[in-house]
Amino acid sequence: MTGEKPVVELAVPADAGELARLEAACFAAPRSEAALLAELTQPERYLLVTAKGGGALWGYAGLEYVLDEGYITDVAVFPEFRRRGAARMLLAELERRGRMLGLSFLTLEVRPSNAAALALYQGEGYREAGRRRGFYTAPREDALLLTKQLHQEKTGG
Repeated sequence: MTGEKPVVELAVPADAGELARLEAACFAAPRSEAALLAELTQPERYLLVTAKGGGALWGYAGLEYVLDEGYITDVAVFPEFRRRGAARMLLAELERRGRMLGLSFLTLEVRPSNAAALALYQGEGYREAGRRRGFYTAPREDALLLTKQLHQEKTGG
């Protein structure tokens, strides 16, 4: 299993329970299985993609979108599968799907103390666009807003 690469695919409603387990392992304020299931049943507003290898869920990422704006809601990978390329693959898939949807940009929030996530996002072309003071709790911390442009605005002539 050491050389195994995950496969990234669209999440399905049957994944909701495992996604909730992953959220509980990764986040201080995880969403419930019911909340995740609600997202999975609204593909016109949400995309959830999973990384799976050897029958196991490695991680997932979520994207909420409206008009031409994309907001990455989560990127989560089980600790035992980190540093194997799953998060990078998930981001690439969201970017690919975002381009297909005609999104202008993707944006996300991250704790300034999360050095590994910051390095990943910056390495994938996300740039700081702002800060939300005191956004996170447990512990209290700001959120950095990072954005990646997908489509440049056309200038008229």
